[in-house]
Amino acid sequence: MSVTAAAAEPRRAGRELVLELVFRPLANALVPLFERAKVPPPAVVLANAAVGLVAALVLYRGYLVEAALLLQLKTLLDNADGALARATGRVTVTGRYLDTIADLGVNVAVFVALAHVTDEPLLAAAAFLALAAVLAVDFNVTELYREAREIPTIEPSSSGTGLERSLAFLYRIWFGVLDRVVRGISTWRFGDRPAYDGFAVTVLANLGLTTQLAVLGVCLALGAPTLYLWLVLGCLLVLGALHVRAELRVRNAF
Repeated sequence: MSVTAAAAEPRRAGRELVLELVFRPLANALVPLFERAKVPPPAVVLANAAVGLVAALVLYRGYLVEAALLLQLKTLLDNADGALARATGRVTVTGRYLDTIADLGVNVAVFVALAHVTDEPLLAAAAFLALAAVLAVDFNVTELYREAREIPTIEPSSSGTGLERSLAFLYRIWFGVLDRVVRGISTWRFGDRPAYDGFAVTVLANLGLTTQLAVLGVCLALGAPTLYLWLVLGCLLVLGALHVRAELRVRNAF
């Protein structure tokens, strides 16, 4: 789940390799340019959403390579907005919700386009739900890992504006449900016992949205969009394996 600077430091306890090696350095290089141009972080969020929606439209029309390139630009801007917010001291709850909801909108548009170009609407719908589950588990397991180890975070500032409340309401409609499901399963199976370690968090980090869009870009460049849909569904097997591993860790520890 993409979150614009949910803390002053990066959220991830595990390293997402594609992010760390490619997109974060490029995003950090953009930040001074945005600062000098006095570009506010929300404008970068809206720009990355606009690029993502254009990518979905281009994909819908069958231009796979062009869509792949636009999706990588979207990812670059998506990572730059959080870096810009931290660099300028403008980390806000509004920005967090705006970024997350923008990513959801782009994901919906991209999977609609994938359903069209693959002529596999049911497969695309299943893959979209699978991706939502993967991102929700990634986000919540990371937070549970941090909470169990009392790793501190700095909460973003809240403005209390009508826009912020509206975005929070939209967040709760989709992501709030997913968060409660993931945390509910964790509480049911593990209680307050720490079930997830650094390995699990790192594996999940590498199923994150930056990596997902990079893999989608490769599949599009190869002319194999259907392959990506099956790969997303395959991520559910990884979630299952990590859950079984967590069950065994808790059982052996207690």
